[in-house]
Amino acid sequence: MSRFPYSHILPFFLYLIFLGIEQGLGSLQSAGHDWLAGWDLRWLYLVKVALVAALLWRFRRQYTELQSFGAVAGQHWLYALLAGVAVFVLWINLDFGWAMLSSNSDGFNPTMANGAIDWRLALPRLLGAALVVPLMEELFWRSFFMRWLDHQDFQALKPAQVSLRAFLAASLIFGFEHQLWFAGIIAGLAYGWLYMRSGKLWVPVVAHGVTNGLLGIWVLQTGNWQFW
Repeated sequence: MSRFPYSHILPFFLYLIFLGIEQGLGSLQSAGHDWLAGWDLRWLYLVKVALVAALLWRFRRQYTELQSFGAVAGQHWLYALLAGVAVFVLWINLDFGWAMLSSNSDGFNPTMANGAIDWRLALPRLLGAALVVPLMEELFWRSFFMRWLDHQDFQALKPAQVSLRAFLAASLIFGFEHQLWFAGIIAGLAYGWLYMRSGKLWVPVVAHGVTNGLLGIWVLQTGNWQFW
């Protein structure tokens, strides 16, 4: 029997727990609870991403798939780059009402009272989204979950052996993890295809990082905070 994959699951679930904490405290603050008056809940993102990064570092030796960075073929790096850019372009153009879980999301706004960007908030958000989140999510959704749907001992299953059912199911659930669920499904399909095609987890990680990095830069330039 395979050992429970704490290394692939815990960072992702810690991230989800913090999302719940942020939403809960935000609701309480909006309701006017005095003990939350004056709290800047945006700083919770820095705590969240730092703790997730710490867990990823703690389990780094168990991510055997990530030890083959140099073994990735050049064409697969190109696919990762192109897919990352394509998903970014689709993401910012698929914000239709029906394609969103909620139309009331304000996103992450790192500006100060005078409207200037507070880089103490913006930079950790950008780096977390581009570096930490892709690693955390690809380890969970592609490396673990997509393969686990086919085989309990997921590490014994090669990416190319993933069934169409598992590929579609993982992409669908991944999509609904996001506010822009339709764009999220397309992203999940793209990253899953890259993983199955290349057999290397670094390829969807890099594609995911390109998407999130470009999105963050675009958001900071345009002020479309709802995309964050």
